[in-house]
Amino acid sequence: MNFFRGVISGQAAGPQPSGAETIQKLCDRVASSTLLEDRRDAVRALKSLSKKYRMEVGTQAMDHLINILQTDRSDSEILGYALDTLYNVICNDEEEEQDENAQKQADDLGLQFTDTFVQDPEHVTLLLTLLEEFDFHVRWPGVKLLTALLKNQGPQIQGIILVSPMGVSRLMDLLADSREVIRNDGLLLLQQLTKSNAAIQKIVAFENAFERLLDIITEEGSSDGGIVVEDCLLLLLNLLKNNSSNQNFFKEGSYIQRMKPWFEVGDDNSGWSAQKVTNLHLMLQLVRVMVSPVNSPGATASCQKSMFQCGLLQQLCTILMATGVPADILTETINTVSEVIRGSQVNQDYFASVNAPSNPPRPAIVVLLMSMVNERQPFVLRCAVLYCFQCFLYKNQKGQGEIVATLLPSTIDANSISAGQLLCGGLFSADSLSNWCAAVALAHALQDNLTQKEQLLRVQLATSLGKPPVSLLQQCTNILSQGDKIVRRGSKVQTRVGLLMLLCTWISNCPIAVTHFLHNQENVPFLTAQISENLGEDERLVQGLCALLLGICIYYNDNSLENYTKEKLKQLIEKRIGKENFVEKLCFITKHELYSRAAQKPQPVFPSPEQMLFDHEFTKLVKELEGVITKAVHKSSEEEKKEEEVKKTLEQHDNIVTQYKELIREQDAQLQELKEQVACMTSQNEQLQATITQQQSQILQHKDQYNILKLKLAKENQGQSNSQGDGSQVNGLQTEELTQLREEVEELRKQHSLLQTQLGDKDALISSLKSGAAQTAEGPAGGSDDTELLQELEALRSQVQSQSTEIGQLKMERQDLLRRAEVGCSDTLPSSDSSLDAAKMAELESRLGAQTSEMERLKAEVKNLSESRAELEKRLDSTTSTVAILQTEKEKLQTDVQESKKEQDDLLMLLADQDQKITNLKKRLKELGETVEDEDDLDTRDQTDDDDEEDEDED
Repeated sequence: MNFFRGVISGQAAGPQPSGAETIQKLCDRVASSTLLEDRRDAVRALKSLSKKYRMEVGTQAMDHLINILQTDRSDSEILGYALDTLYNVICNDEEEEQDENAQKQADDLGLQFTDTFVQDPEHVTLLLTLLEEFDFHVRWPGVKLLTALLKNQGPQIQGIILVSPMGVSRLMDLLADSREVIRNDGLLLLQQLTKSNAAIQKIVAFENAFERLLDIITEEGSSDGGIVVEDCLLLLLNLLKNNSSNQNFFKEGSYIQRMKPWFEVGDDNSGWSAQKVTNLHLMLQLVRVMVSPVNSPGATASCQKSMFQCGLLQQLCTILMATGVPADILTETINTVSEVIRGSQVNQDYFASVNAPSNPPRPAIVVLLMSMVNERQPFVLRCAVLYCFQCFLYKNQKGQGEIVATLLPSTIDANSISAGQLLCGGLFSADSLSNWCAAVALAHALQDNLTQKEQLLRVQLATSLGKPPVSLLQQCTNILSQGDKIVRRGSKVQTRVGLLMLLCTWISNCPIAVTHFLHNQENVPFLTAQISENLGEDERLVQGLCALLLGICIYYNDNSLENYTKEKLKQLIEKRIGKENFVEKLCFITKHELYSRAAQKPQPVFPSPEQMLFDHEFTKLVKELEGVITKAVHKSSEEEKKEEEVKKTLEQHDNIVTQYKELIREQDAQLQELKEQVACMTSQNEQLQATITQQQSQILQHKDQYNILKLKLAKENQGQSNSQGDGSQVNGLQTEELTQLREEVEELRKQHSLLQTQLGDKDALISSLKSGAAQTAEGPAGGSDDTELLQELEALRSQVQSQSTEIGQLKMERQDLLRRAEVGCSDTLPSSDSSLDAAKMAELESRLGAQTSEMERLKAEVKNLSESRAELEKRLDSTTSTVAILQTEKEKLQTDVQESKKEQDDLLMLLADQDQKITNLKKRLKELGETVEDEDDLDTRDQTDDDDEEDEDED
């Protein structure tokens, strides 16, 4: 105890031992002390040294600490010290004053000790068991230790917990702990546990995690809450992100509706705390996870519908139009609204009806577009607005038509700013980013919509006073061809890429637009000149897009212009550019690094404005057209003619197939009508058959009544005699007796069947008893009982057989009586036959009584046999249990004998080694000149000493 006090207090006399020596002594004390108090003091001392001497404590004391967890389960104090010590050794606490090398060494050390701890999976299972302890000093350090293990070796610990019985359920109980410290650290533990493991995420979700976490968020104040709300939201993100099963469970559980109160903001939005901004940011991310474009379309549409019905979309739009909202929250809200309305017609229509609280009110779309084309707005905000506009137009032909209509001359309102005016202003402004954003936004208004592509050809622009207006298509090509005169040299690549993407989207799959584009005599020479030049790396992308635009003009050309037919354009490419060079420039688009990045997801996310070159939907268009344009350029005129012939043949074939399909449809309709008629006729036929059957039965009844009346009339005419009446009475009496006899015979038959069943049961019992007697060598008593049972059952079998013969005789007599009764029904029986039948009946009744008494006796015997069987089964069970006990004792004794033999062998080996060592030592002493007495000399001396003592005693 003095030693421990010296270690803890630091007061020790003499030279101070090193840390490693102190830790070694403490470990020896933990391993060897028998008193719990001594071990507790030693573990406490190790805990105090574990941070300063982390390496030494982890290397020397880990096994002893784990042993403490296994053996001293009854003392919560020593368990708490051991868990704290292990946590200090394994945890990698990041300290600000440490440099990167020191932090890396600490991380490596924690990883090394974690590997040592989890070498045996039972250690993790033991830790899970300790978490069931309610004691604060055990549960809290246990939670922290398991969290540190998951941080260092997450996948391995997750696998152990997953196969542990009720492992995840034990950890979920931490959320219900009334002590906030444990509950909050339990949240951190579950965050680490659910990272990148779908199986654990599903188990946690089905352990009612969503309900508990949402309750905690509400209790803590929702978005106004503290760090606990943030931890709950991070755990919810872990559970829902990329997990379709949990997302469906969240939606089906009506938890989306509980998210609406999170986004209720007041009129005064100034002075938001950093924690509130973080919480609301995570809440918006949670909404986005449920409607992410990477989810399945069906699940996304269902969540979008729920968000509109519960009012969540309306609440988000309120934040969108509110004043004083921080910029990053506003940006994330725009992105969230974008994905909530993407591809949902109902949500898109609602968003189109939202107005900003301005005077006069303006549509939200117009207000957002004003931010997008304003170069003073933050870059991320402008990207978010572009994404919102793209999502509004995604699969929304109605919205596309409304946007294009704002550009047409008949719908322009000079007193208000429209979306079309803002897009045209951004398209031709001096800011290259505004040019690119406006071009991409306008391209989305034309995406997969042939009608709007043709409508946009009607748009006319007034370039300057005194000059005639030009079409929008012509103005875009003018900007491309004039280049340096209109846009600044430093940013012209971004502008030209945006305009080329717009033109490619516009004229693709629209032959009329292709004709309008080719009608301008300057466009094709400009494109060929751009493609054929050898320019720098930045301009190669523009060359590739020019090649794509020219290829679209070839592929979708309807040959309406003589100077620019498909064949002439291909000849122009072959002469001016070269087919191989053309294809090489075209393929450069897909090889560009920014193209691959834009193709990954729909949201435009760019680290800087300079890298904003490609749109996600445009990458799909390039992927679709690259191959067909390459084939179209390489094809000769003959091949095209063959293809046209094949197309015509296919069209004819399609027409024939269509005709046959229509014929088959007509025949199907006729067949369906005939089937309905057949079904109707079948039902009518069934009704008529039922009517006929009913009428036939009525006719039979009338016939029977007629015959009865006829017989009555005949009897009245003949005048029946009294004797005949007496005979009829006798015949009636005989009929009643025969009926009673039939019932008695039927009863005897049932009793016979019952006896047969009981006999079968007894046979099965005898077989089982025989097999049991053969296996259990119990002695002659059991054999004699079985012999008696066999004899009794043989007697029963013989009696039952005799009863069966008697029942057979009764059956024969019954059949004879029935035949005679039938004969008696037609003619009146004489009185002698009646007396004979009465005698027969008396005999049958006497035999029936005898059979009944015999049956009662047999039942009693069967009961006795059942009792004997039960007694034999009890004796057999007791014998079996005795044999099992003896067998267990025998095995135990054999094990003890083996252990004793092993111990004796070990002792003999130790004695032999000891003798050998003594002999060697004596030999060495003799070699060194020392006098060494052998065992024989010692025995002689002892004998001499004993004789001398005896002589002294005699004197």
